[in-house]
Amino acid sequence: MRRRSIFGMSVATSAAAVLALAAPANAATKLQLMSDWSQTSSSSSSAFHSARANQGSYAQYGFDWGTDKCSSSPDNPFGFPFENSCIRHDFGYRNYKAEGQFDANKSRIDSAFYEDLKRVCNGYSGATKTSCNATAWTYYQAVSIFGISAADAPRYADKVPAAVAEAH
Repeated sequence: MRRRSIFGMSVATSAAAVLALAAPANAATKLQLMSDWSQTSSSSSSAFHSARANQGSYAQYGFDWGTDKCSSSPDNPFGFPFENSCIRHDFGYRNYKAEGQFDANKSRIDSAFYEDLKRVCNGYSGATKTSCNATAWTYYQAVSIFGISAADAPRYADKVPAAVAEAH
């Protein structure tokens, strides 16, 4: 009996090893990568910026790496370096829209943006940190409320006042 048990385990282990070797090395889907890169954690942000620096490794996915950084707002307001946070935010918006998954992910993308901004602010102390956090909150509120394009405004008419949709 002991041999069967060991033999059975050996067969199962061998089968698992064969399956693992047969799996493609790059099994991640486009949506999995987008999800991995749009979480609120610092590791998600780091993974995104690493991928952005190595865009060629992800060419098969057809990501839109384009960015206007912080749009019409300063990229580094009052000297606070928010530019990279805006770049990751743009990536999330552009790519989830292209995949038709924007509505389901907008809130998380905006939350990740806010967490990125707060991590920038954690590098300061005292009144400077307070000022940075207030600026981060303002940027977050702007994208949370106004973070849609003019073309998308009709879909959000019930969530955004008409005057805002027209101005955006």
